[in-house]
Amino acid sequence: MSDNKQCPVGGKGIGGQAVIEGVMMRGRELYAMAVRGPEGDIKLEKTFFTKKRPAWFRLPLVRGVVSFIDSLVLGMKIIGRSAEMAGMEDIEYDQDSKFEKWLEAKVGDKITDYVIGISVVISIVLSIGLFMVLPTFIGGWINGFLGDNARVRAVIEGFVRIGIFLGYIFLVSQMKDIKRVFMYHGAEHKTINCFESYEELTVENVRKHTRLHKRCGTSFLVLVMIVSMFVFFFVNTNTLWLRVLSRILLVPVIAGISYELIKWAGSHDNILVRLVSAPGLALQHITTKEPDDSMIECAIAALKGVLEEEPEEDGIYNAEKMAEEKSTETEEVQETADEDS
Repeated sequence: MSDNKQCPVGGKGIGGQAVIEGVMMRGRELYAMAVRGPEGDIKLEKTFFTKKRPAWFRLPLVRGVVSFIDSLVLGMKIIGRSAEMAGMEDIEYDQDSKFEKWLEAKVGDKITDYVIGISVVISIVLSIGLFMVLPTFIGGWINGFLGDNARVRAVIEGFVRIGIFLGYIFLVSQMKDIKRVFMYHGAEHKTINCFESYEELTVENVRKHTRLHKRCGTSFLVLVMIVSMFVFFFVNTNTLWLRVLSRILLVPVIAGISYELIKWAGSHDNILVRLVSAPGLALQHITTKEPDDSMIECAIAALKGVLEEEPEEDGIYNAEKMAEEKSTETEEVQETADEDS
């Protein structure tokens, strides 16, 4: 069996995300989060998905939007939970505050769900404002000095959007706490790459793999920036308010197209795929860092937590079992060679 052969999952079964002092790995039926606790031990928590989605949620383009929103909601949820598991939630609040009593009386034990929902909405609004609406105004202003050409304006707007995005990523990457998250991000990628190479999940095996991955969320965001440039080049108008409205309304379409591209790139390997993946992989040199062994151990624990629960008939295989099969095949080949000699 070739070491370069793609995992049967094809990127559909295993995904992941770096969290505070740990890694979350996501399968089809559950996600497992492994976090390094304050005492240095690894805390593993598994959560099964309980909601079944309508079939039309899996349609091309639609599934990209659904996946994006799911990732935002789950991301908000697990970041807070990972902070608790890592022992970082030590702030005590006034239990007798009037606001808390009012909020609890209104929504009861669903406070967390409401907070997450509001946070996701705010995040989406701010993201659209920063990466879609603001470049529209800046691009139009710059284009005013160049003769007010609609096509030129669309290109300028696209480069302004990419510039804002890259500047945002660079500034965020300078934060001390984020640097550790980026190291766990690297551990997540290296572990999935080891898994998809049919190798046993050990620190030694994981360490030698690249920290870059074609299906990374960073690559998805880069594709959103690039796809938006092409879409807005053809969907253009000289009326400012219509131009702004089109940028907002076309966000789901752009997200859907970007998702399909990254899904396709994750299951193919050719020159075109490498060209599509190159910008995202390049940016991952910033959003991922080389992890230490303790971080790799967390990523392995999270992935094994998923593999222990996912049924093999759904296409998820056990990495250790595959490694044993490879070892057995090698031994059989050696025995045959000895017999022939």
